[in-house]
Amino acid sequence: MALINILEAVNKALQTEMQKDPTIVVYGEDAGFEGGVFRATAGLQKEFGVDRVFDTPIAEAAIIGSAVGMAINGLKPVVEMQFSGFMFPGYNQIVTHVARYRNRSRGKYTLPLVIRMPYGGGVKALEHHSESLETLFAHIPGLKLVIPSTPYDALGLLRSAMRDPDPVIFMEPKRIYRAFKQEVPDTDYVVPIGKARIVQKGDDITVVAWGALVREVEQALTLIQDDHISVELIDLRTIAPFDVETLVTSVKKTGRLLVVHEAVESFGPAAEIIQSITERAFYHLEAAPRRLTAPDITVPLPRGEHHFMIHPKQIANEIKALFEVKA
Repeated sequence: MALINILEAVNKALQTEMQKDPTIVVYGEDAGFEGGVFRATAGLQKEFGVDRVFDTPIAEAAIIGSAVGMAINGLKPVVEMQFSGFMFPGYNQIVTHVARYRNRSRGKYTLPLVIRMPYGGGVKALEHHSESLETLFAHIPGLKLVIPSTPYDALGLLRSAMRDPDPVIFMEPKRIYRAFKQEVPDTDYVVPIGKARIVQKGDDITVVAWGALVREVEQALTLIQDDHISVELIDLRTIAPFDVETLVTSVKKTGRLLVVHEAVESFGPAAEIIQSITERAFYHLEAAPRRLTAPDITVPLPRGEHHFMIHPKQIANEIKALFEVKA
């Protein structure tokens, strides 16, 4: 067992898969010699050489467009967007080519590629460094979207992503890159894409979160220990396609649902999750489902960021308010 943080888990997943599969190439802005802004790819160029781990120009469209050509021709590119907000110049490539090639070629070509990107706020950076843009990928058919919240999941999910025959967007919650460590097996394990994790079982309320917000919910639960509310906490892990069955089973048991995410509210993942549950478990609901999200504004500059971020006390208050609603 190794005691590692999320950043080290990402690095380990890349290293171990590259050792086994010579078709994997890793590249992006500063991803080669420097090992990335956060050092997620540190040491890989030294081990595997500049042909497999290399730096690119500041040209996101070219980074992703080249990955399309590589994937069609037998390589497995893992590209890094330095920050999720930098991917917009490459979004055209993601939507018009990456997501469509299996359908466009009627299955003749698949695109086994991974697009990694640090995302989310809480690090006092500017807005393009701090956004949560899940919806922009989850809405597009042909893409899988994965967000880990622990070192164990980061390692296992990234391995699954690199072994997947289709494109995977892998968003990494950067504010918890080094926040904590976890024992991770030395075995070649994987975490399946599309399967949620029940972090804590409960009977009164189902709370769904992912990424850095899972830890915020866990801290919120310590604030309501004396309120005797039994919370079932679910880490969604995969946003597209998300694990509807696990959520439905939970809500049928608890009768209450709260979705917490860092993305802004309007047209966010919470809306789709709540509607999916309403369609499948309406007569089991004892209260209207709720969502706790970031407000519909651009991420503020660092001095005002704390007004934008969701804190454990907010989550605790929302859980208590939902629990007090009588059927």
